[in-house]
Amino acid sequence: MNLIKLEDWSASDIIETVDTAISIKGTPADYADAMDHHTLTLLFQKTSTRTRCAGEIGMMRLGGNSSYLDWRSTNFALADLQDEMQVLSSYTDLILVRFLLHNELIEAVGGATVPVINGCCDRYHPTQAIGDLMTIKERFGRLSGIKLTYVGVHNNVCNSLISAGIKTGMQITIVTPELNQAAKDPDLLSKAIQAGTCIISDQLQDAVQNSDIIYTDTWIDMEYFLDPSYEEMKKKRIAQFLPYQINKNLLKDQDVLVMHCLPAHHGYEISTEMIKDPRSIVFEQAANRMPSMQAIILKLIQTVS
Repeated sequence: MNLIKLEDWSASDIIETVDTAISIKGTPADYADAMDHHTLTLLFQKTSTRTRCAGEIGMMRLGGNSSYLDWRSTNFALADLQDEMQVLSSYTDLILVRFLLHNELIEAVGGATVPVINGCCDRYHPTQAIGDLMTIKERFGRLSGIKLTYVGVHNNVCNSLISAGIKTGMQITIVTPELNQAAKDPDLLSKAIQAGTCIISDQLQDAVQNSDIIYTDTWIDMEYFLDPSYEEMKKKRIAQFLPYQINKNLLKDQDVLVMHCLPAHHGYEISTEMIKDPRSIVFEQAANRMPSMQAIILKLIQTVS
């Protein structure tokens, strides 16, 4: 069993993992030896703060070990990818990968003989979604029927939230004037629309007024935000998306929670004022990446023990 995208997991798998994450957060001492004598290896092409810390520190707090591999300091780029994954599998119990390209991730999984966790690729971000579901259930006591509006670029995070809606009964409204082509998944979108858990809208104000949660993400992928070669795209995105910024003028005094997967670009997709607003739960959401990652690790290790 792997976690490559939420769509591959059953609703019970997801809800059980979310509940385990909440339990770990509440009584961490009960899980202090859960991964004793086990190792998690992190293989990252992309930079990371939350995913890396959640994996490394989270594994340590479960009594296990972790090993971090920067893609550029290994032979992965020089050798057959599946050969290298098979070798790595012989040294570790689980592999947490953070790849640029989904197709390369799928190729890598084909060579692994231990569970693989997708810590982010250009199409999906399932570990983020599990942490988000944990945060939402903590706040509302349920997932089914919660109304979440995602605003911004249709990207990997958006796809994983759509999958989460299908599996848990959350209502996801997407206000996404542009799609990152790498994140294109028409089958997922069609399935969610048919299930009645996803609505596509171009009426931002109406969507916000009918929401329990407003969720946004960076308009430019983090690894490209300061890249001079993406300067024209950056200017285009800013001009196109400024009307979709999450700010006080949009939300006014509405009783709604604000989420962002971080890191955030203040003054772009969200104002500094809204990051610090009492309705913002972005730092709570970020902190929950650790117990939710721990719950994912425990779920997957059960499948091979």
